[in-house]
Amino acid sequence: MTIPETEELLTPSEVAAMFRVNPKTVTRWARAGRISYIKTLGGHRRFRASEIRRLLEEAGSPDEG
Repeated sequence: MTIPETEELLTPSEVAAMFRVNPKTVTRWARAGRISYIKTLGGHRRFRASEIRRLLEEAGSPDEG
């Protein structure tokens, strides 16, 4: 999968700060498939900022229906 060069990537710690959870929680979400991630050559997880922002917006808005 190719990533656009302009795509901003976030570390688990940055994502955790945005959701106000522990970074290990973010890692569990990634392993469980709740959020997608990219593995760096060094084996670290990185998350697309655009997807994280969308998830934050969905979490902040009341459920419809």
